[in-house]
Amino acid sequence: MGMLTTHKISADLYDDSFSLIAIHSDLEDYAITYAINSNCGLYLKRMKKDLCLNKDMSFSVFDWDDEMNDVYWTLISNKCEVEEVVPSDGLFGNNISRRTDHLVKERKEVDYFLKVDAADETLIIQKIKSINKISKVITAYPLDTENLKSKRNLIF
Repeated sequence: MGMLTTHKISADLYDDSFSLIAIHSDLEDYAITYAINSNCGLYLKRMKKDLCLNKDMSFSVFDWDDEMNDVYWTLISNKCEVEEVVPSDGLFGNNISRRTDHLVKERKEVDYFLKVDAADETLIIQKIKSINKISKVITAYPLDTENLKSKRNLIF
């Protein structure tokens, strides 16, 4: 029982501590990062460690701690390619099948999440406008974290 209560408290602490921008784009992670940095004046860099949900699933993460404005930015890929070995009865050995897995499963249409800690709304709106000006971005918009079931996956 004790475990449960402490868990609840920490979950509450996180509730509104970050905003989320959903980004739809076919760009590769390094390319979208470069474009966001150029267009939005951010300095996102690839983190040394990817975000691993389990041994097969890892998602690339780029972050920047803007100490001057006290805002912490994290760009997280919502997709990862998983290779599975499919045993085959044939003469050709096993087949490798590829599938795409998602960090936030109920939002499969989103390619990237830009997680913003401690930013005010005007800054967020301004960045969304800038991201939407990137030619290879289909759309970017604020995402309500309240109703996000897989929100825990974004807290790390």
